[in-house]
Amino acid sequence: MAEEVKQEEKKLDVKKLFWTIFKVVLGLVFLVLGIAAIVGWRAELKTVIKGCIGLFLLLASVITLAIAKE
Repeated sequence: MAEEVKQEEKKLDVKKLFWTIFKVVLGLVFLVLGIAAIVGWRAELKTVIKGCIGLFLLLASVITLAIAKE
């Protein structure tokens, strides 16, 4: 009975280890793809950031006014 419990725990540990390694590898793949996208579309990224500055400032002002109202 005790041996069955130990074997079951080992199976769970191996499964947990596999999923942890899978998540780390997947995270690294996404990181590399993100860096490649930033490098590849650098000019377009600058345009998007410039376009978002106004919206960001508008949102920041609305939040500031909401805080000041309280």
